[in-house]
Amino acid sequence: MNPTVDIIYHYFPKLSETQKQQFAQLAEVYPLWNDQINVISRKDIESLYLKHVLHSLAIGKFIQELAPKTRVLDVGTGGGFPGIPLAILFPEVQFHLVDSIGKKIKVVREVAAAIGLTNLEADHIRAEQLDYKYDFVVSRAVTRLGDFIPWIQNKFERKDKNGIPNGILYLKGGDLKEEIKEARVKAELHPISDYFKEDFFDTKYVVYVPM
Repeated sequence: MNPTVDIIYHYFPKLSETQKQQFAQLAEVYPLWNDQINVISRKDIESLYLKHVLHSLAIGKFIQELAPKTRVLDVGTGGGFPGIPLAILFPEVQFHLVDSIGKKIKVVREVAAAIGLTNLEADHIRAEQLDYKYDFVVSRAVTRLGDFIPWIQNKFERKDKNGIPNGILYLKGGDLKEEIKEARVKAELHPISDYFKEDFFDTKYVVYVPM
C-alpha cells in the first residue's frame, strides 16, 4: 500500500492549512502532468509521497528553519524535487529551480501555478550559466559530488544568515565515502533514517557540504 499525504502530515504536524492543502493537491496535479510529459516513472508516481515528496523534505528535517528571504537553488530539479516540497514547507524562502531539459521546467511551472506557490521560479538553464548568488544549493543525486561542485562553487552568498553556513544540501544514497573523498570536500552525512522510519530511507542521506 502506497502512503498518502497523511505521511507528510505525520512527520510535519505543524503545517498550516494552506500548506496541507498544497501538499494534498500534488496527488492530483502530478499524475495529470506526468501523463503528458513523463517526469516521474509510472511505477514511482504511485509512491509520490514517499519516494519524492517525503524524500525531498528530509532537507527540511535537517535544516528545520530558514530565515525569510533565504535564496535556495535547486539544480537538475527534474519534475520539481526537492524544490517544490521545500517551497511549500518554507513559504518565506525564495526558491529557484533549474533544469537543462525544458519540458521538465514546464511541468514545474504548471505544478507550482496549480497549487499557488508564489515563492518559486523555474528556468530552463544549466546551473553553470547562472549569474545569481544563493545561500544554499539543493539537489537530488544528479551526478557525483566531484562533478557537481564545479557547476555551483561560485554561486554562494558570502554572508551566512541561517543556523548553519551556506552550502550544498544533497540527497544521495549508498556508500558515499569514496565519492566524498574524490570530491575533496568536507562533507557531513546525515542519515534520513534518523528522520523517517520507512525502509526506503535506510541507505539514504542528506549530504551537507559547507561552502
